[in-house]
Amino acid sequence: MAEHLHRSPLHDRHVALGARMAAFAGWEMPLQYSGVVEEHAAVRQRVGLFDVSHLGTLDVVGPHAAAVVDEVLTNDLRRIRPGQAQYTLCCNDSGGVVDDLIVYLHTPSRLRLVPNAANASAVADRLRAAAPGGVEVLDLHHDVAVIAVQGPSSDATLSAIGLPAAMPYMAFHEATWRGSSMTVCRTGYTGERGYELLVPAERAEAVWDALLDAGDAVGIQPCGLGARDTLRTEMGYPLHGQDLSPDITPVQARLRWAVGWDKPSFVGKQALEAEREAGPRRLLRGLLAQDRSIPRPGMTVRRPGGTAIGTVTSGTFSPTLRVGIALALLPADTSDGDAVEVDVRGRPGRFVVTSPPFVAASPAA
Repeated sequence: MAEHLHRSPLHDRHVALGARMAAFAGWEMPLQYSGVVEEHAAVRQRVGLFDVSHLGTLDVVGPHAAAVVDEVLTNDLRRIRPGQAQYTLCCNDSGGVVDDLIVYLHTPSRLRLVPNAANASAVADRLRAAAPGGVEVLDLHHDVAVIAVQGPSSDATLSAIGLPAAMPYMAFHEATWRGSSMTVCRTGYTGERGYELLVPAERAEAVWDALLDAGDAVGIQPCGLGARDTLRTEMGYPLHGQDLSPDITPVQARLRWAVGWDKPSFVGKQALEAEREAGPRRLLRGLLAQDRSIPRPGMTVRRPGGTAIGTVTSGTFSPTLRVGIALALLPADTSDGDAVEVDVRGRPGRFVVTSPPFVAASPAA
């Protein structure tokens, strides 16, 4: 593994558990431990423990901090109250997505943002450019570890070590654990009930160990980025750099709900309003295999026996459905139930167009 890759505060724990490590967005992170399918099943059936400390952490603080965030990002902070989180997007002037991220509203003068690893600096730069004097954008990427606890037994696992649980979706609480402050968030990227813990980096190992010990009774499983990807694809959740990019807009990605259309202004609003009014030329759709084909990003989508109409953006084998699934950018007039083909290494795989999620979200999620 190249020396220049960043390492999580939990790196030694992953090595000790025998994780297969891989480079991801400039970080050396666990890809899998016991295997993607087993880890995927643990999250759907019991509880899984993820290290996602590669995610960025930005604090925006000072008078009118919320106004700065609202001007740069698409969603409308007026929709939430302090103690709540919000999925949102950072767009460029043409409406393309620079990043998708979660905003945690502590107070109007203190917000925490969790962007994707590769895009944290770009988001920070855009916020700083918009910030007046007195508003600071602090990069805490290496000061905060992010641990995700996902699955039906996540509440029991957190409660067993004295952390708050049983909170509404997209809510968060400040907690003190063995003398250290941390944030417990009812968020996640799996479609299961779960939490994300924002923990001081120096306390990450202690929290990780305590969660593994407490979760042993309910069959907790450490999980890598491989299972994280299959879980989010089953739910149809987009991944930036594949399903979202500076060339793919929220309208095309079917994320209009994450845009505050009634806000007076935000970066990219004019372009997005024009696209919404005219109608997008392409939309992100789901593909469900009708044979044994396993789609992968970049594969061409065609009409049966004919013309190329789009490209797979995310594709994998679904451990739950036991078939191939994909997200793909297709012409806007494509409908659910349409038959298409995916060029799988020179062989036409049979697929049907559908609307994600491929697997129903947990009723308790």
